[in-house]
Amino acid sequence: MANAVFYHKPDSKYDDSFDSYHFPSQYLSRVTKVVGDYITYYGPILGKSGRFYTGLGKVVSIRPDLALSDHYYADIEGFLDFDEPVHYQLNGGFERKLISGSGSVNGGRAVQAVRLIERSEFDAIIEAGLSKADEWPDRVDAHAPYSSLDMSQIMGFGEDPQPEIIRSVSQLILNRPFRDAKFKQHVRVVYDRTCAFTGLRLINGRGRPEVEAAHIKPVEYNGPDSIRNGIALSGTVHWMFDRGLLSLANDFTILKSRHLNHDVSHLLRPDLKALVPRDSKLQPHAHYLDWHRTNCFKD
Repeated sequence: MANAVFYHKPDSKYDDSFDSYHFPSQYLSRVTKVVGDYITYYGPILGKSGRFYTGLGKVVSIRPDLALSDHYYADIEGFLDFDEPVHYQLNGGFERKLISGSGSVNGGRAVQAVRLIERSEFDAIIEAGLSKADEWPDRVDAHAPYSSLDMSQIMGFGEDPQPEIIRSVSQLILNRPFRDAKFKQHVRVVYDRTCAFTGLRLINGRGRPEVEAAHIKPVEYNGPDSIRNGIALSGTVHWMFDRGLLSLANDFTILKSRHLNHDVSHLLRPDLKALVPRDSKLQPHAHYLDWHRTNCFKD
């Protein structure tokens, strides 16, 4: 197995998503080496200069594109956004074959849509992308809040002593409590700690927000830890959303199930329009909203 960089741009002609990466046959041998391991997405961002690493995912399989010859899909699981995009030249650059010691960029390497990289390079990218501390961490115990990369504070949760603290960054991203904490951090930031369905922004005495981060397509159904598969909800409406008593249309109209045994209109925004980020790249994706309406919502 190996780690790799997958190039993607917003206006790509390829059929990429958080769940799959579309590529021509010339990269098949490289992608095959990555099956069972993690990759990082890389490319331009509208309105920003340069190229950025933006998130990670695990390649679990490869399948042919039945509609386009000599093209394939790499199926991706466990997608996780970075805290913020990481510029490819940060701290002198991460990929030794891409950027020389003098800072010059290898043009031939730069145009490759799939680049295999060393484990140490991958770990450095992931650490840069996931090292931002949560401004509003949940209280774990009576001690100071954990650093976002301190495994000793987020493993176990009161279970018997762990035989070993996982210290590799690439192993860290497999840890569900860590991923949950990161997902919550990202969603709370882009929703400004405000419940999308009620419009409430409740903050406790220590500055921690009451709002929770809900997966639209649940993790147990391979829903990614992407902002676009998330929405900020208060506890009660989160419970109703997860149980299919509330859902969301593609235009972000809040949908109420006929199975509700009480009228909950007083809990929701009067116009039944969810508050979502203004940036369309951060809004709930139609693919996951459709999944929730089809598989979860009790219409």
